[in-house]
Amino acid sequence: MNEHTSNADLRQYTLIIYGLYVASLLIGITSIVAIIMNYLKRDEVKGTWLESHFNWQIKTFWYSLIGGLIGGVLSLILVGYLILLAVAIWYIYRVIKGLVVFLDNQPIGDGWV
Repeated sequence: MNEHTSNADLRQYTLIIYGLYVASLLIGITSIVAIIMNYLKRDEVKGTWLESHFNWQIKTFWYSLIGGLIGGVLSLILVGYLILLAVAIWYIYRVIKGLVVFLDNQPIGDGWV
């Protein structure tokens, strides 16, 4: 963390990122803004409890993007729609779980689920 960024500022920044991930359910482009924000401040949260949330958010974005692409391609043979539904449910779960743990001021586990 640089000397100009306080823990409170980084906490607020992380909350904004969660908000962007939630908003992406209606406005997909906000997740791209969120992932850029994650990478811009990733070094500043190293060693803090917020680092686990950044890792959680980054994994959520990339796994959802990959799952969405696979589901999109496979939707040509209909099974992709099930994959897209599963990815959407998983994404919502990850964002809600991350936000709930974040609001308790706790680090989040680094598991896939």
